Amino acid sequence: MATVTIPPRLYGWAPPWTWAVLAMVSIQTGSAVAVSLFALVGPAGTAWMRLSFGALILILMVRPQWSAVRARHVPALLGLGVATGVMTTAFLTALQTLPLGTAVAIEFLGPLTVAAITGRTLRAGLWPLLALGGVVLMTQPWAGGVEIVGIGFALLAAMGWGSYIWFSQKVGDSFSGVQGLAMSLPVAALVASVFGAPQAWGNISWVVIIAALGITLLTPVIPFSLEMLALKQMNKRAFGTLMASGPAIALVMGLIFLAQVPNALEILGIALVIVAGVATQRSGGRADFARPASPRIAVRRKSGGGEE
Repeated sequence: MATVTIPPRLYGWAPPWTWAVLAMVSIQTGSAVAVSLFALVGPAGTAWMRLSFGALILILMVRPQWSAVRARHVPALLGLGVATGVMTTAFLTALQTLPLGTAVAIEFLGPLTVAAITGRTLRAGLWPLLALGGVVLMTQPWAGGVEIVGIGFALLAAMGWGSYIWFSQKVGDSFSGVQGLAMSLPVAALVASVFGAPQAWGNISWVVIIAALGITLLTPVIPFSLEMLALKQMNKRAFGTLMASGPAIALVMGLIFLAQVPNALEILGIALVIVAGVATQRSGGRADFARPASPRIAVRRKSGGGEE
């Protein structure tokens, strides 16, 4: 089993929430920067290259134990790969016409719905409705000019994220650390290649490759490492509560990198989505807002402490 060693000097000198916030900033920065590649290789091409490089890097980092895979594991691994490929491709395609904050808010409906379905109280089903109200405020259908195609792809990404959570929990019950994620990412890259390879073919240059590698480091490689540092000092509920502020981070990154200035209703809508996300985490739902994170992250202190 592959574990990730975290030197003690790397945690403790900053509050644990720092790493979670930096992880979210990295993820949303990667999404914002990815837009710059759309003109060259298209959104699907960008997703394909990002997932392909991500699969290669994660395999080299984790060194998955392929011999541990049994026939009963294959459906969940394939499902996780398909969900990741659909989620990434649909989300980046939505960014062609939607502001980053709006696309992330709509995508959040996926994990919120999963939490509502798996929740055991009536109250758990109310939070996705609150988030949906926030999304309506952000898209403002009464104003006309609604980006139906963009919203459709964002909803498809939400379905992909919800499916990702469900399959990742299944995979996490069978494999430790990020073994399952490393095994499933090649499938995700293959799924993204269906539309991504035709978009990117003929336009791939060294500049594009370097840019795609940089985006891959921003998400998921760097966030994965930062999330491990955060989880070393935080419980999963506190971590998930903090990650629920992702749409707000996306709003800020969209403003900084894409000059997407939100109006008052959009800010209110984002606030409602965040409230729904925080309430979902505090109520004990199994939604995992880390993307793409492992449901079972095994870390080990360098001093020889046991896995946690």
